[in-house]
Amino acid sequence: MNSGQNFILVSAPSKAGEAFVRLLAAHRLPFAVIVNNKREEARMAELGAERIIMIDTSEESTWRLPDFPVGKIFLFESSFNLCCRYVRICSPWSQEPIYVITHSNHPRLVYRGLGASFVIHTNSDEVSFLLHALVG
Repeated sequence: MNSGQNFILVSAPSKAGEAFVRLLAAHRLPFAVIVNNKREEARMAELGAERIIMIDTSEESTWRLPDFPVGKIFLFESSFNLCCRYVRICSPWSQEPIYVITHSNHPRLVYRGLGASFVIHTNSDEVSFLLHALVG
């Protein structure tokens, strides 16, 4: 399903994000998660994430390119400010699309202006439809 050896990068601080991580693990797709605190790091490890990138979102000098190739990026919004930072951090890491998945009505143009390719609004935590974005 995933092209080449690129890793799908996910920020999953919400129930929908956690469901997506479980889906990726169940399908044995190569993925990594990005977190900004120890609690979230432990939760992602519990869900089966083997590659976890800890980022200090307040310290731009620490925003280094991961040591593996990044493909498509899926950022689940729990905080508007944090999700905006993740878009800024991750956009130089991949030439492939960045998807922001949100329950809120924040302006799509803000995310698009920061580098997101797609802003998906959903009221559900059921996100299996996102697997279609990984085909091709």
